[in-house]
Amino acid sequence: MASTTDDLPPPEPGNIDTPFGSALSERYLVYALSTITARSLPDLRDGLKPVHRRLLWAMRAMRLDPSQGYKKSARVVGDVIGKFHPHGDTAVYDAMVRLAQDFSLRYPLVDGQGNFGNIDGDNAAAYRYTEARLTRVAIDLMQGLDEGTVDFRPTYNGEDEEPEIMPGLFPNLLANGASGIAVGMATNIPPHNAAEVIDAALVLLDNPRAELAELLTHVRGPDFPTGGVIVDSAETIAHAYETGRGSFRVRARFSTGKQDGAWEETGIEKQAGGTWQLVISEIPYGVSKGKLIEAIAQLIADKKLPILEDVRDESAEDIRIVLVPKSRNVDPDILKESLYRLTELESRFALNLNVLDATRTPKVMGLHQLLTEWLQHQIIVLVRRAEHRIGKIDDRLELVGGYLIAFLNLDRVIEIIRTEDEPKAVMMAEFELTDRQAEAILNMRLRSLRKLEEMELKREQADLIAEREELAKLVASKDRQKTRLRKDLEKLKVVYGLDTPLGARRTAIAEAAPVRDIPLDAMIEKEPVTVILSKRGWIRAQRGHVPADQWAEFKFKEGDELAFAVHAQTTDKLLVAASDGRFYTVGADKLPGGRGFGEPLRLMVDIDPDARIVALIPASADGRLLLASSSGHGFVTQMADVIAETRKGRNVVNLKPKAHLSVVRTIAANHDSVAVIGENRKLVVFPIAEVPVMARGQGVMLQKYRDGGLSDATSFVFAEGLSWTMGGETGRVRTETDLGPWRVARSASGRMPPTGFPRNNRFD
Repeated sequence: MASTTDDLPPPEPGNIDTPFGSALSERYLVYALSTITARSLPDLRDGLKPVHRRLLWAMRAMRLDPSQGYKKSARVVGDVIGKFHPHGDTAVYDAMVRLAQDFSLRYPLVDGQGNFGNIDGDNAAAYRYTEARLTRVAIDLMQGLDEGTVDFRPTYNGEDEEPEIMPGLFPNLLANGASGIAVGMATNIPPHNAAEVIDAALVLLDNPRAELAELLTHVRGPDFPTGGVIVDSAETIAHAYETGRGSFRVRARFSTGKQDGAWEETGIEKQAGGTWQLVISEIPYGVSKGKLIEAIAQLIADKKLPILEDVRDESAEDIRIVLVPKSRNVDPDILKESLYRLTELESRFALNLNVLDATRTPKVMGLHQLLTEWLQHQIIVLVRRAEHRIGKIDDRLELVGGYLIAFLNLDRVIEIIRTEDEPKAVMMAEFELTDRQAEAILNMRLRSLRKLEEMELKREQADLIAEREELAKLVASKDRQKTRLRKDLEKLKVVYGLDTPLGARRTAIAEAAPVRDIPLDAMIEKEPVTVILSKRGWIRAQRGHVPADQWAEFKFKEGDELAFAVHAQTTDKLLVAASDGRFYTVGADKLPGGRGFGEPLRLMVDIDPDARIVALIPASADGRLLLASSSGHGFVTQMADVIAETRKGRNVVNLKPKAHLSVVRTIAANHDSVAVIGENRKLVVFPIAEVPVMARGQGVMLQKYRDGGLSDATSFVFAEGLSWTMGGETGRVRTETDLGPWRVARSASGRMPPTGFPRNNRFD
């Protein structure tokens, strides 16, 4: 018989009988929600996480006002973890350090004294060495805590109370930003300019249905404490603020300081002798200056940025990073673009406006919704402050009313006090006083019984009644609430205005094109060289274009001699063609200098040991080559198609058995014909249009042979005739213009060349 649950023994006391999967999921959900709501995501109303809120509350309780002296950070951390935040001291101190760093927060909430870290990435000193107090911004953020504006809750041990949120009018969420990673979600909010946020809030206060575009005329973008330049388009920025998700491209600012009353934004600092250097005055937010300089120095060491010679850190209180180019001929814009692409001089700051709303629910909000809900919170704070003040006024009016009754009946009150055993009950019955009024009268000092005091009480009563009426109107009227909030925001804006040292915008907004890939030749200083390749495969580059009549003076190892010499630029790529049909590419700037014998080419590229080098040609973007094999096959190819990216080269010409690549010649733009001569000394001439253009292959038959194969081929202008070098040391050139007898269709056998054609069957 199958067993049932009735057959199982009852669970032991204290144990819960539940499936492991559901128990695990329930507990993980509790953990996840705790991480989201109590650790990682900020509250949109005050922009703080619990640890930051508790830090400020503890410092306030310690009376660490800006006007007071500093106290040891260890004492602050001790109070926080002992009374409010039962977590590790390291986590609490790290949070406190960030609140004090002017390169992390746009408006620091803690005024630190001592080493609180720096933009180089160095850590803060231990909390036993540093001291702290609150800033004016923190006071503004906590303004109204004693006025019934927010609810308080018991601390974790029930011995004290802490505020659920901070009620102050300072827009801390957007002004200082926030970042955090929870379970399954994250937030990343950049700092903004407080004055711009207040302006946008005022727009929404007047017109809750204002378009996002109207808000963005005030909130132009993030305002990072480290400055920099945001280079995104207005459309990109608007989309990010509309959806609450996006990213901003932030670049370093190149600036040399003030010159002639204006900022020198190019960053080019002129030096003696026509040289110059670039100066970086601001770096992107969140980038460590020390690591940035190390990365640039590593690029120089690895020769990945050959146009940059040196980087120096000349920073004092302000950032000053100096970049020294290889020479004065380097293009500054190319150097900047290269640095943007290779380093964190351009970085991305991701925007994720994921916050906790008034119900502690995480939401991704756009700028419009976020400011709207923040204003709603401030209206609630305003009303609660007014109601709290009304309650205080009512309490005071009750006492003042009792005092006035006592003054009107002073003799009788004194008589009751002198004669009655229970004067309090008698006064309450005779003058219809409340318990508080009677107790207050009994506690009055004799010096308060002067006539002047009665007049002051009547004046106070009138003032309190008038104030209460105004507050009652404020509580009852939405329009009055908006008007009062507008006045408060405008008053706050005076403190954080764009014309103040603290409120002045630091990050510029300037749209720029995406970083482009800089070609290799732009990274290299362009100068002429003569590339020399010997028959044994030793290659070197000598500065300048050495005239051909001086090539005989080149020195080689014993038994070696010149094979190829070409004029090039250091920015050129050199095409090396091997007899096996493979092409290799070598950068002219990578070649050893002209002193000495150079280096073996086979150390740079993997040329087959049995192959010989057929040609050495500087590549050009629109150049063409005529390729021909010993079997008589050939084709035209673009130079750009045969450039190899690896040491192994590129297979371009497919060869028949026992054939080899024998001709590699450049084709001028105006060449319209091809001349081919075979080992049998027969010559054919035909239009170049009959030769196909291919990137790889065997090609077509250029000339037929019974015996032997192709000796040489070249291209030329038919109307100008075919030229060749005469034998001997004279160097004379002969040109045959009457080529009719040799002009045939491609792949013909041809006929004997004109009289005087070289016996070596070569055109050069």
